Amino acid sequence: MRHVTPTPHYPDSAASAPITLRLLTLTGLALLVAACGRPDVRPTPQSSAGTPAGARTWGPVSPADPAAANAVLMRAISLVGTPYRYGGNTPEGGFDCSGLVNYVFRDMLDLRLPRTSRELYAYQGPKIDAGRLAPGDLVFFGSGGGVSHVGIYVGEGRFVHAPSTGGTVRLDHLDGQYWRRNYTGSRRVLH
Repeated sequence: MRHVTPTPHYPDSAASAPITLRLLTLTGLALLVAACGRPDVRPTPQSSAGTPAGARTWGPVSPADPAAANAVLMRAISLVGTPYRYGGNTPEGGFDCSGLVNYVFRDMLDLRLPRTSRELYAYQGPKIDAGRLAPGDLVFFGSGGGVSHVGIYVGEGRFVHAPSTGGTVRLDHLDGQYWRRNYTGSRRVLH
């Protein structure tokens, strides 16, 4: 199997990992999701010595509905590598960021969400502090107070999203310089 590493589509973001690393990451995330169902798990984000300013250590937070969160995460992770397409909302045709979110929640939970990242940010449901993110929460990015991008939080400070033209659905870390600088907020739809 020949692996082609695409170029990064956002400043300071890493190119996609080779398939073996992605499979190991998916396995680790599946184990994390299984652990999230424990009722004694509490949020544990905290500053770490030696990490850049604004970086945090992410601990597991139990989602309100672990079974629904697990379904959303497994479906979102299964779509890693799907091509980006502006306006796209299917695995066959590709995804833009909000199309990915809409598809995953509709496919797994029959939950119909607003179509754009701005509408999703205004959607009913609690806004969540970054330190209290749970798997299945939506994370938003933008600049100047506006929202222009959305992803699905999967745990351990990582999220699945469809970044931009020429890219594919991928996992990124919220503590990446670009994402940390442009983080706008989070919203919980599984409550």
